[in-house]
Amino acid sequence: MTSVMGRLPGRTRGWPGCAVLFLIGAALWAVSTYVPSRMPAWGPYEFSWPIWLAVTLSGLWFQRGLSRLAPVDRPGPWRRIAFWAGLALIYGVTQTGFEYLAQRMFFINRLQHVAMHHVGPVLLALSAGGPAILAGAPGWVRRACDSAPATLFMAFVQQPLVAAFLFVGLFWLWLIPPVHFAAMIDPGLYQVMNWSMAVDGILFWALVLDTRVSPPARVGFGVRVVLAVAVMFPQIVLGALISFATEDLFPYYAFCGRYFPDIDALTDQQIGGLVIWIPPAMMSVLALLLVLNNMRRAGADI
Repeated sequence: MTSVMGRLPGRTRGWPGCAVLFLIGAALWAVSTYVPSRMPAWGPYEFSWPIWLAVTLSGLWFQRGLSRLAPVDRPGPWRRIAFWAGLALIYGVTQTGFEYLAQRMFFINRLQHVAMHHVGPVLLALSAGGPAILAGAPGWVRRACDSAPATLFMAFVQQPLVAAFLFVGLFWLWLIPPVHFAAMIDPGLYQVMNWSMAVDGILFWALVLDTRVSPPARVGFGVRVVLAVAVMFPQIVLGALISFATEDLFPYYAFCGRYFPDIDALTDQQIGGLVIWIPPAMMSVLALLLVLNNMRRAGADI
């Protein structure tokens, strides 16, 4: 069997894994759509094909790519653990029963976004798994990533000022009370909000936590240090403004009904403000330490 599989073209060998993922996704979609009461807590509250495919195909391509890369180019064991942990975290806060809670408590919604914008992307950036994913991906994916539009897009969004502005700006944008209310009641806008958090987080932390010197990295270690620290303060300010607010800024949660009725609006808001304030600041400090360590290991100067 091994010899037969070894003679099959790469395109053919990739289909069985994709077919299995599609069948599992179809089963989850069917249960969540037609018999949602039968869905266990670990299953999706609202099944999303884009999230399912993005997460599972990334995992499939990463695992396949490990066997295609030269041993020296493969991520080490700890980086592989970081990859799977980051992928599982993003999936867990969007495609399990956690999503139900995130739509009914402000502080849980904030935990969801911190996981999607900070912790999960930091773990994925630490894994340095991009080359493995591309090595395991179909040819058309690699060609798309190498295309001129994709190259220009990455060059733009990973310009230091643009990257910092998007990272902080999107976090603030979705917490403007009228914008947040609209995003929570509009399913399409809700998906845009969540996708923007995850994608922007991955792009930003991949820029900051790049282990390479510049070039080939986009920016030098000094700029990465500045980025890691600079984005911390606007988030602290935002968290403080929400924590110390004396009125309910986010009436959506009263409108839909809080999951924990004993937690009133202001308490929910205060806890959510602390979630915005403390964990992102801690991730910036951690990122700063990691950048300095990467600089030391590379033997580079600020």
